[in-house]
Amino acid sequence: MPDKFDSHSPSLTSPASAGAPVTPSDSASLPTHSRAIFVGVGGTLAVELVDSAAGSVLTMQNVQAGMIYPLRVRKVRATGTTAGGIICLW
Repeated sequence: MPDKFDSHSPSLTSPASAGAPVTPSDSASLPTHSRAIFVGVGGTLAVELVDSAAGSVLTMQNVQAGMIYPLRVRKVRATGTTAGGIICLW
């Protein structure tokens, strides 16, 4: 099927065109910075944002299952994360 948008430049407001499951880790960064994070199982999400200082953690309580959060993340931390089914979108 032809892609009607292949000549358009991607931007942060464009839909994601790729993604990968995330295994939260206190040491390993994501293979690529996210455009957004999908949460499959609700809970708490502890992340390091792209523009924050290394090791600076933002913890979000009560993230909802089935939601996409428009976050530019470099790392999803294992410590403090109880949410599951997390997918990095870019």
